Amino acid sequence: MNANKYLDIFIEETKEHLSSLNQCLLQLEQDAGNIEVLNEIFRAAHTLKGMSGTMGFTRMAKLTHDMENVLQALRNKEIYANTHIIDVLFKCLDALDDYLNNIISSGQEGTNDNSEIIAALNKIISKDNAESNKASDGNTGNKGQNAGGPNSEHNFTIYEYNAMEKALEMGLNTYSITVILSKDCILKSARAYIVFNTLEKYSDIIRSVPSIEDIEDEKFEFEFSVLAISKESGEFLEKELTSVSEVEKVIIDNLNDVVANTKINEKNELADDSKKDSDSNAVNVQKDQNNQDASSDKTAASKLKTGKTLRIDIERLDTLMNLTGELIITKTRLKDLARSGSIEEINDTVEYLERITTKINDAVMKVRMVPLETVFSRFPRMVRDIARDIGKEISLVISGQETEVDKTVIDEIGEPLIHLIRNSADHGIETAEERQKIGKPSEGHIYLRAYQDSNNVVIEVEDDGKGIDTEKIKKKAVEKGFITKEKIEELTESEIIELLFMPSFSTADKITDISGRGVGLDVVKTKIEALGGFVEVTSNRGKGSKFTIRIPLTLAIIQALLVMVGNEKYTIPLASVKQIVNITKDELKVVQKQEVFMLRNSVIPVIRLKKVLGVVSGEEEKQQCTLVIVKKGEKVYGLMVDSIMGQQEIVQKPLGKLLSGVKTVTGATILGNGDVALILDVNNIV
Repeated sequence: MNANKYLDIFIEETKEHLSSLNQCLLQLEQDAGNIEVLNEIFRAAHTLKGMSGTMGFTRMAKLTHDMENVLQALRNKEIYANTHIIDVLFKCLDALDDYLNNIISSGQEGTNDNSEIIAALNKIISKDNAESNKASDGNTGNKGQNAGGPNSEHNFTIYEYNAMEKALEMGLNTYSITVILSKDCILKSARAYIVFNTLEKYSDIIRSVPSIEDIEDEKFEFEFSVLAISKESGEFLEKELTSVSEVEKVIIDNLNDVVANTKINEKNELADDSKKDSDSNAVNVQKDQNNQDASSDKTAASKLKTGKTLRIDIERLDTLMNLTGELIITKTRLKDLARSGSIEEINDTVEYLERITTKINDAVMKVRMVPLETVFSRFPRMVRDIARDIGKEISLVISGQETEVDKTVIDEIGEPLIHLIRNSADHGIETAEERQKIGKPSEGHIYLRAYQDSNNVVIEVEDDGKGIDTEKIKKKAVEKGFITKEKIEELTESEIIELLFMPSFSTADKITDISGRGVGLDVVKTKIEALGGFVEVTSNRGKGSKFTIRIPLTLAIIQALLVMVGNEKYTIPLASVKQIVNITKDELKVVQKQEVFMLRNSVIPVIRLKKVLGVVSGEEEKQQCTLVIVKKGEKVYGLMVDSIMGQQEIVQKPLGKLLSGVKTVTGATILGNGDVALILDVNNIV
């Protein structure tokens, strides 16, 4: 019990020490004789050994102890750091990271002794003992063990049964869906993300086997199953899921009859079982796993908690505390004024109250802010490993890592950046020989930059490689049937580059561990747009390319423009609004079946929101039109509304899974008078 009490602290501090180890090992590789870096690595390893030993994680403590022996020998100059030693230390870092992931997901470090790595460490400092310290077997624990087939038996908890029974009453369908990925699939978690994203458009998922966390960590073979409730037919869902690239087979079983035929006594048994064992994801659990299952509730709760913890500067908390004190004083003053105060005094106090709430809002936002350094710090090691794997000389230059964004954004931005950096390394940067032939330095550069722009954060991934070959994109797009030969000739260069973001599209001539499967840029676009942002691409043939990500600073509270469409109120995020113009109906023209108007010699496409949103209004169309000019990257559009109600700060609320398939809105907000207004998703409307 005492160990569990401090588990959160252990996890957070271990993450910090592993991040420090990663950066220091990269520095040591560049400057092998730097004693200060060596001392820092030794201190981090020593601290990790003590922490893991105290928590009872003996395998982790053993590995860090053997790391210490090598590091001590390096400090005493008994041995000298070379490429082999650095590689072994990086393997230790990866193993420690695996231990930590196991602890986060299950509360236990796992059964992998990493005996091969320990043998390699011992061999470095004692060649005489090299043979005796080799790993005796290749045991890697139960990582690949499959706890029964996902559809081998229906084993519902009472919660799941009640949800399915309610769905049946509402005329919805319950499905057991098994998705089998191609054996050639490398980025399984990325492909599973697209499958879940597709499925959640049409259904509500109530169970996943393995768990969502294990799927994200790729702790599954090539198949997973879900229990889902949907109004769609099984045939429709099967068609949608099989259209996802690298999905080999989809097995869908309609459980409506199973739910309808479940007897009362069986339902009571479910209720009893759910009290004894709340692990809703277990199917055909073997007897020797009972001890692990008994602690599943505690570890699941621990995971939820550790996944949402945040370290906060004490000064920010002090500011928040002082503002809360002022709020309480103002509240007391308002109570007194309500009895005997004048209107003027009450108005003055309300204005002061408004200033305090604005300051509290700013303070809370700052508390939630996390520097991008927490994400960026993992990329130098990744680029180093990729460069060695593909035989290129690549340097990663990072700037703006101190830029702060909301914690919810930080949690989602890592995967898209991984894809973009890998893409630049594999497709963008040339080999040293190719670069020398065309007069470039043999070492290529990838620039990762971040900066704040108004209420947005801009992240750029730029390389000085060969740029994007639009002719190759055109050829591949026609070959794979994405577009006809005639149609592609009508596209501009930027529109051709946009084809890169289509699912399963790849310009690679051969499939490698790095790329070539068409998984990557489609994931980037999906993730970034889910955050309310967008991706832009610019390329200069022979000189390099740049991917620019623009995302909101925070996903909680935003500035928005309140508009009327028919009799309904809607909000448009102010970050997307360029300007507001009033025009007459006569200024509207039709070009190729698209309404447009001229704004300072630029042709602006017009989108009637009434038509897009399906708003019915009995009013006659007015002679005067109000257009909200919005931008999406370099493109500009005019959204036609009935009137503008003003600008205000709004709190975003999600719509929930059942409405997640609605493309035109991204959420909702409650206005000051209690009305609910939908927040328009400009990215999908235009």
